[in-house]
Amino acid sequence: MKNTNEQSLRCQVEKWLAPAPTMHVHVTRFSRTAGNGRRYVCVETSSPAGARALFFFRHDDGRWSVFPPTADRRKSTTEHPLVQVAATTF
Repeated sequence: MKNTNEQSLRCQVEKWLAPAPTMHVHVTRFSRTAGNGRRYVCVETSSPAGARALFFFRHDDGRWSVFPPTADRRKSTTEHPLVQVAATTF
């Protein structure tokens, strides 16, 4: 079993967005998903190459991931359009 500390929001932002020490990271949106009320956060960072944003989803065990919990993934293509935006680079 992975250490939940490795799945913290901070660790996931560093893993997926790899911000440099001088880059600013901003939470641009946070709320709960429709239907089941699971938490999500949109994090954005910008660099000379452009802005990047990802959505992170909170799982029942407290870890954060760029993928919604398994039960939500099957419904995500029809009910949660924000999941499709999750990997978009701005």
